[in-house]
Amino acid sequence: MSGFVLASRSPRRRDLLAAVGLTPTVMASDVDETPHPDERPVGYGLRVACAKASACLAPEPVLAADTVVALDDEIFGKAPDAAGAVAMLRRLSGRRHQVHTAVALRPSLGAEVKTIVVTTQVSFRTLTLGEIERYVETKEPMDKAGAYGIQGRGGALVASVEGSYTNVVGLPVAETLALLAPLGIWPC
Repeated sequence: MSGFVLASRSPRRRDLLAAVGLTPTVMASDVDETPHPDERPVGYGLRVACAKASACLAPEPVLAADTVVALDDEIFGKAPDAAGAVAMLRRLSGRRHQVHTAVALRPSLGAEVKTIVVTTQVSFRTLTLGEIERYVETKEPMDKAGAYGIQGRGGALVASVEGSYTNVVGLPVAETLALLAPLGIWPC
């Protein structure tokens, strides 16, 4: 078996899979991604990733993921606007935060969903307000959890990464390949 469905709108997840030779069919799932009151970052990511995998009714295996940026156990979603992005980045400046990606794999229609969670520690250098505003003006942060993209201009904000770099981009590739391998899905 080599085909599977990626239940995601993220071009970054598609690009990461394509980079290792996998080209899934893309069928994004529409699920409510609003955090529940007092929901912790890892539980939130798992809930959303499982909901995305379960909502896709394709008979093939379905892979879904949700990436959560967290600072002091607070979920940093996508910024609603430029002011929200500036506020998030000011809070991340000079601090260490976590990026959790929950990956869910539904092997077949009606099968139990298998999950993994990968956590990466990311430290930002201390940023000036001017640096933050210039970065936000690029519009790069507007569709990303935590209001930054490490694979783009946002990489200049980062002082260090402990763990999976691809996890911070949006999909922990090595761990995802290990999840897919029992189904005979291998990169070319």
